[in-house]
Amino acid sequence: MNKLKRIGILVGLALTFYLGTQFGGEPTTLKHESESHTVVVEEVVWTCSMHPQIQMKEPGQCPVCGMDLIPLESGSTTGNDRQLVMNEWNKKLAEIVTAPVERKFVEATVRMVGKLVYDETKVKTISSWVDGRIERLYVDYTGIPVSKGDHLVELYSPDLLTGQEELIEARRRVDAGGKEKSEFLRNSDLRSLESAREKLRLWGLSESQVKAIESNKKSSDRILIESPQSGIVIHKALKEGDYVKTGTHIYTVADLDSLWVKLDAYESDLQWLHYGQDVAVETEAYPGEIFHGLISFIDPVLDDSTRTVKVRVNVENGEERLKPGMFVRATVHAKLAQGGKVMNPKLAGKWIGPMHPEVIQDGPGKCPVCKMDLVKAESLGYVSAEATGEAPLVVPATAVLRTGRRAVVYVEVEKAADSIYEGREIVLGARAGDYYLVRSGLAEGEQVVVNGNFNIDSALQIKAQPSMMSMEGDALKSVHEGSHSDAAQDRYSDIRVALAPIYAAYLDTQVALASDDLTAAQAGAKAMTQGLSSVKMELFSGDDHMRWMKLKTAVGVDLKTITGGEDMEAARAAFGDASTAVLELEQHFGHAGGAVYYEAFCPMAFDGKGGRWLQALEKVNNPFFGSDMLGCGSIENTFAGH
Repeated sequence: MNKLKRIGILVGLALTFYLGTQFGGEPTTLKHESESHTVVVEEVVWTCSMHPQIQMKEPGQCPVCGMDLIPLESGSTTGNDRQLVMNEWNKKLAEIVTAPVERKFVEATVRMVGKLVYDETKVKTISSWVDGRIERLYVDYTGIPVSKGDHLVELYSPDLLTGQEELIEARRRVDAGGKEKSEFLRNSDLRSLESAREKLRLWGLSESQVKAIESNKKSSDRILIESPQSGIVIHKALKEGDYVKTGTHIYTVADLDSLWVKLDAYESDLQWLHYGQDVAVETEAYPGEIFHGLISFIDPVLDDSTRTVKVRVNVENGEERLKPGMFVRATVHAKLAQGGKVMNPKLAGKWIGPMHPEVIQDGPGKCPVCKMDLVKAESLGYVSAEATGEAPLVVPATAVLRTGRRAVVYVEVEKAADSIYEGREIVLGARAGDYYLVRSGLAEGEQVVVNGNFNIDSALQIKAQPSMMSMEGDALKSVHEGSHSDAAQDRYSDIRVALAPIYAAYLDTQVALASDDLTAAQAGAKAMTQGLSSVKMELFSGDDHMRWMKLKTAVGVDLKTITGGEDMEAARAAFGDASTAVLELEQHFGHAGGAVYYEAFCPMAFDGKGGRWLQALEKVNNPFFGSDMLGCGSIENTFAGH
């Protein structure tokens, strides 16, 4: 037998061994009885790895798909139909990896997009305080920087001339007052002088201008209007020669030393956002550079059309590199304590300004900016590590299989030569990065499967044991009412439950691409690949079987492109192709649970060819452009869950 032929036989045997043992026990079909010294040959049942309902007494090919049959091994269960026994060899083949359930302070990352705008508290309007005519504008166009006290307008006003004459006369009477006048008359002259001064101040003259008129004893029918603050002239409303009334708007001056960032936060992220939190801001103008600000306001009202809440952030801009109108990406890292409460060590035990988050003091007092009473940081929703007692119980996100109705993990209940894995339904809290908070169902120190859990679930299905992904009582009502027969509706109910992990991983990938996070998108695509492999072929028959095989193959190729490269554009193109198949799944089979999915379309995607995708948000969240054009597109269809 030549070398090449021997290698071919060995490869074939290895492949058969892998398929037979990945989801079963050891590949032994002989049993030795030591006492009688006899060899007993077990009856081997042959099955199809894609169609486990096929069970035959002899090897051959699957009558459904034509694949070679593999041995169906016995002895890999414990009597508990939620448990599976796997030896070391099979664990390696199934790529089983476990991790402990632990208590630790984890971090939730909130990503938002928004725009830089003027700080409204530092925008001043220059207007006329008296009737008159503009003789000269010292600032001819917008964009000019000015300093506090700079001349902006020369205004002619007869009323000002009269007011100045009154001041000069009142000053003269006070100066001329002597012993011949009574104290009453002297006090009356002083009151008249102060009244004349106040009138001019109310007409917009500065204190220095009023003093100059008194000392020079010269009146003028013209007045200079000065800038009330330093900043940039962002609006010029009039031109020279225009007549003005009291209150007529002339200029607007904005101080750009600090700006506001207005962000859109999804309602699901509000639990992580608090007044005073640090926010990292990135712009297209300065790639790789991080600017920091503090959350100063969270809108108390949700925008019903976008399902978002406006979040305002104060950002210092002393060098004026940031420009109002710039689009930004913002990130908040919230450190979580027990119960999902947000921790902020910087604010522990501190007092903070209720309108100015940059004001932080060790004790109570008044805000030096707005004079309001400082408030304790704990009143804003923060907790300290001491207040929580202990860190929250968490589990790696990859350990959780989500069906839309339940969360399932596989726990290693016994670790020996042969490990026992048990499916368990748990109650989860919120997701924080790579972890889920656990409310119930697990204990600290238990080992959960973080890789290969789909393979364990599939192994249970192949052995005709119940899958934790589709437990009794999960049957749902029909997908698209009226579009299928009653029998088809029942069949599609099981299919929808089986497809739930695929939809969940797909939606995670969509959100990641919309957030320009290639690493998270690759993780989602990997989870989607595992979800595809876990779906039982026996759920499909006839045309549905061919439809599923075609879509599974197409999506599998696209997912390899996403997980196998580092090119964001290539990943987005592959996701566009995968979306076509996922939309067909949704249109034909639907999805389980009560959530509504939205079909969105962007006509500008892929050089104007357009692209469609499925998303869980009502507001367009474009995965093909990300932060460059996050809102590009429109919602064209909705799919209710069943």
